[in-house]
Amino acid sequence: MISTLLIVVIILAIAFDYINGFHDAANSIATVVSTKVLTPFMAVLWAALFNFAAYFYFTDHKVANTVAKTVLEEYITLEVIFAGLVAAISWNLFTWYYGIPSSSSHTLIGGFAGSGMAYAVIVGANPLDAINVNAVLVIISFIVLAPVIGMIISIIITLIIINISKNSRPAIAEKWFKILQLISSAALSFAHGGNDAQKVMGIILVAMVAGGYVENTDHMPEWIPLTCYAAIALGTMSGGWKIVKTMGTKITKVTPLEGVSAETAGALTLGITEHFGIPASTTHTITGAIIGVGVVKRVSAVRWGVTISLLWAWVLTIPVSAVLGGLTLTIIHYIL
Repeated sequence: MISTLLIVVIILAIAFDYINGFHDAANSIATVVSTKVLTPFMAVLWAALFNFAAYFYFTDHKVANTVAKTVLEEYITLEVIFAGLVAAISWNLFTWYYGIPSSSSHTLIGGFAGSGMAYAVIVGANPLDAINVNAVLVIISFIVLAPVIGMIISIIITLIIINISKNSRPAIAEKWFKILQLISSAALSFAHGGNDAQKVMGIILVAMVAGGYVENTDHMPEWIPLTCYAAIALGTMSGGWKIVKTMGTKITKVTPLEGVSAETAGALTLGITEHFGIPASTTHTITGAIIGVGVVKRVSAVRWGVTISLLWAWVLTIPVSAVLGGLTLTIIHYIL
């Protein structure tokens, strides 16, 4: 019989996936809404459709495997996973409430790693022994690399498009770019679903292993990916309008041409990281891509004050989530 705590952990993980959907919905629909290609309602339906469609393509679960092995197996208990999820959900809701586009991915990984390290301290081990240091360092490095890659790709795509369409009539060109933006936003939503749903899949899988219901992390029951993709799609349908405003208007004003460039760059970057099993942040990636299209116009077109405040949120997410995860586990262990 499945334990009550395992059921609670699975419910919390699915809840986090749902929150991830509406928290990160802004990443894939901000530009398509700000350019008025789609209404907000139609945009979230469009994004949710392609979030779920990723279930049929991303079947290798490389990102899920990376997340599952962030904390070493001997330091994983259901209490550790529970504490990590509580921390991740708390930080996600806090940043969503204040319209801060922080990374759901890094929130989850930070909370999980922090609770695992706290458990190591409780059992008298070195906290660093509890985590896969190499995997965590790669994830941390992509706090910088993901937006930079997204920015570089978006600059290249924007320059190519500008040169190809320089002799086109503006009205006709804009009409075509609005059509193309439907495709590029779909691609970004597809990549977002493929990358982000896997992170929760990894957490549920290690919970099943810790509870003794799955032999190891090499065998994932099919209901896990199906449930996770459905949850993130439903979350996306709930939207996240405060973050849409930040992403779509506060960083730089985005035209349909620039929307196509930013979304295509974001989709390509996420596709690359998924191929290598790196749980990169959709938020960081698309923000870097939006900055890239702004820089092509002129450096001053980017509101660097807003961008710097976002960078602080990115830098703080993993350590804050880790501290919250560690505190939550300590409270569970010594008080509850």
